[in-house]
Amino acid sequence: MPRPTGRVLTLLELLQSGGTRTVAELADRLGVEGRTVRRYVGQLIDLDVPVESVRGRYGGYRLAPGYRLPPLMLSDDEALAVLLGLVAGRRAGLTTTERTASETASAKIRRVLPKHIARRLDLLLETLAFTDQPGEFDTPDAEVLLAIADAVRHRRPLSVRYTDRDGRRSERTLHAYGIVAHSGRWYVTGEDARIGEDRTFRLDRIADARPLPGSFEAPMGPGPAQRVLSGFATAEYRHEVILRIHGTAEQVRAHLPASVANLDEYEYEPAAGQDRGDGRWLRVELRVERLDWLPRVLATLDRPFVIERPEELRDLVIALADRLASDARRA
Repeated sequence: MPRPTGRVLTLLELLQSGGTRTVAELADRLGVEGRTVRRYVGQLIDLDVPVESVRGRYGGYRLAPGYRLPPLMLSDDEALAVLLGLVAGRRAGLTTTERTASETASAKIRRVLPKHIARRLDLLLETLAFTDQPGEFDTPDAEVLLAIADAVRHRRPLSVRYTDRDGRRSERTLHAYGIVAHSGRWYVTGEDARIGEDRTFRLDRIADARPLPGSFEAPMGPGPAQRVLSGFATAEYRHEVILRIHGTAEQVRAHLPASVANLDEYEYEPAAGQDRGDGRWLRVELRVERLDWLPRVLATLDRPFVIERPEELRDLVIALADRLASDARRA
């Protein structure tokens, strides 16, 4: 039979699972009487665990937010899920500037794992392989991240100090619509109130974020993630590319995702005697720094396409086609 201390820890684990638990339910789970449950609750309160009593027909006990983290009870599966999440987050760059926090959290959980679970976890990590290589990511400050999240939730303007990619520093008033994690980095999208236009900012380049008086209304339309991807596709780069591709959006998106290209349906009237064919023509717009990768993408699309501009891309596609034809004829 479990000792009283073991039952108190079991009570804590039940309360940590969320919701309000009745005295009858807790007594049944612990195998004790109702007055014993109340005594165990008193012991938790003596340990500064914030347990509060809920009155009424559906009343009982629940765990309230406290001024410090109470002892955390995790099942074996829950501990494994947390540790794997920390490993994946570090590899994906989804951490804050306090990079050691995830490492110390992992160490604390591993230290209290049962030996058989710890051994199985070590075996998993030893045999786990990733298709991508871990990168070096610039991570945001935790206080900045939390301040922006609070502003998004309550629609409060923010004053932020931002450093752009050229090293220029500025102070801006931001109406933040949402936070987006993409390709190992954190972004915030919103309206730059000074110029009245939507912008996307990297969180690791924001040095300070302070709430301002007032509020704002978020616009209707695309969500924050779509706004960030569209912003990448329309960013200022050296080349503006406009194509017409005959096919479906799914066929094009498999090779040119939303972070790279914008798609619009294009009403194309075929010449006399020319078959329109199946599907629709899509107008595809890209802004890219280099063109040398695009001919290979167009080749793998395996769909009819027309290059509207630039001429340089047309020359690169023809050069690739000639090289492939020459290689194919080689004995």
